[in-house]
Amino acid sequence: MGNTNPKLVLGIETSCDETAASVVTEDGQILSNVVFSQIEDHQNFGGVVPEIAARSHLQKIDGVIRQAMSQANIKFSDLSAIAATCGPGLIGGVLVGAVTAKAIAAYYSKPFIAVNHLEGHALTVRLTNKVKFPYLLLLASGGHTQLLFVKGVGQYQELGGTIDDAAGEAFDKTAKLLNLGYPGGPAVEAAAVKGDPKAYNFPRSMCQREGCDFSFSGLKSAVLREVEKLDQITDQNKFDMAASFQQAIVEIMMNRCKNALRMIHQPMALVVAGGVAANREIRNGLERLAQKKGVEFVAPPLNLCTDNGAMIAWAGMEKFLLGRQDPLEFLPRPRWPLSSLS
Repeated sequence: MGNTNPKLVLGIETSCDETAASVVTEDGQILSNVVFSQIEDHQNFGGVVPEIAARSHLQKIDGVIRQAMSQANIKFSDLSAIAATCGPGLIGGVLVGAVTAKAIAAYYSKPFIAVNHLEGHALTVRLTNKVKFPYLLLLASGGHTQLLFVKGVGQYQELGGTIDDAAGEAFDKTAKLLNLGYPGGPAVEAAAVKGDPKAYNFPRSMCQREGCDFSFSGLKSAVLREVEKLDQITDQNKFDMAASFQQAIVEIMMNRCKNALRMIHQPMALVVAGGVAANREIRNGLERLAQKKGVEFVAPPLNLCTDNGAMIAWAGMEKFLLGRQDPLEFLPRPRWPLSSLS
């Protein structure tokens, strides 16, 4: 297979607790998408431990990349470019992926592309659904919750963000409070199916305010207060609290997205991405809002909402096709706001 036709990019993702690698083509075919999850390593701690994550990435990265290349049935010399997450994220993990990608790029004399992890999420729907610019993006994950007007590759206008906890963090902390297990998002969603979303009247923070900012700490505190009121918490209490918490999140997301659509004044797609985008109730609520507002609703497939190599490979491909690449001296960073790319 030649290295110009078709164009192929290897993407490497190590920003949190997934070691992932993927090869994609310029026309959006995912030739491989290998993800090694560290959930078991962090389960006992109820959250990601940075040192454990970095060590696991070091142990797994070579095998994950080899598997991705094998599944894609290509050689490193066939690649057009090597892309890696270079932030934001847990810097120990980010360094593992970035250094590995640079080594491959240097050895095979291929372009190196530093990808912003959030841009990977932001552009996933262009890989899966061929969504055209511009679009409104709700990016919701364990570390980030923000509304962005996506105008092009590297062109992001932040309309609002969280002033405290991210949505995914609120899910994780609520799951911990209710002793539902880890990771918190899927655990709360599973418990909510058995509960009454009207059982508790949890606050819809910021919904009375203009703009697109989010706040979830008050909601998390309200769950804690209800837990503390009970001498003994039953399974049904847990299910009802999970359902009521999730309903509050859905309504907050819908309210903020409605404000954002009003601010932008033009019909476009409403896109949701990031780990929290895997929550079906959130997807359903945003889809109802999009239909009401007459805009297309798009969410990536569930397996591409959580961290993965395909989104990094695709973001790298988008940049590569625009003639962009980065020096091997590029410094990975723990913080890297999307708005700083514009």
